[in-house]
Amino acid sequence: MDTDQLTGLFRRITPAIITELVLVVIAAMVLAWLVQFALPWLANRLHGRRRHWVLALIPTLRILVVLVAIGWVVSLLIEPSLRNMVAILGTVGLALGFALKDYVSSLFAGVVAAYERPYRPGDWIEVDGCYGEVRHIGLRALEMVTPDDTVVVVPHLKLWSELIRNANNGGASLMCVASFYLAPEHNAHAVRRALHDVALSSPYLKLNRPVVVVMEDHPWGSRYRIKSYPMDPRQQFLFVSDLTARGKATLQAMGVEFARVEAMAGSGESNAG
Repeated sequence: MDTDQLTGLFRRITPAIITELVLVVIAAMVLAWLVQFALPWLANRLHGRRRHWVLALIPTLRILVVLVAIGWVVSLLIEPSLRNMVAILGTVGLALGFALKDYVSSLFAGVVAAYERPYRPGDWIEVDGCYGEVRHIGLRALEMVTPDDTVVVVPHLKLWSELIRNANNGGASLMCVASFYLAPEHNAHAVRRALHDVALSSPYLKLNRPVVVVMEDHPWGSRYRIKSYPMDPRQQFLFVSDLTARGKATLQAMGVEFARVEAMAGSGESNAG
């Protein structure tokens, strides 16, 4: 853009325009301050949904104040012509493209997710270290609820860069694992049978799915894992707790010693028995 074009883009600055600019900026600052402090004051005097509704208005109203102020300032400084509007809109569009590229990428990933279905409502997934149940899938992101009842919003953008682990993959079967860490001196066959019986007697067990007890030997002792399925994926934590508590009591009644924490620290294992 040459000097003549650049000169024609802006209006001639006059004292009246400067005064109006100052008034617009002051008015925007006052309104933003009122929104920031008056609405929380009002919300603290309300209860229930009305309080949250008023608090949710704060960022929206502040953005509206800023956008109106920017539009007013631009209309005062820029000469209103078709050529100028096209130039401004092109610049704004380019800036928005860079600013919203992750948002647009999440939208495209949402389309891919709707087609490939790596997760569905009701699935238990792990994304970026967060594990929980998928409750809602939107265009841009999904909502999952962790076992601690925390809502986590995960953008579909994670499809491009993160591993997504799906525990039940749209089905009603979800494998659970209860681990036991035992000292070396014990009857391995008796322990496997006992742990197998513990799983079969659980009130949460899904009977039409297999129950497997896996053993691994280590320098510090042996690790046993009960692999089985609860009746409902939402019972997984109750199921594992039941297996662990009753399995531990059964092994103690058999006189089996658990691996010592000091011995396992050097091997990078942790005592879950």
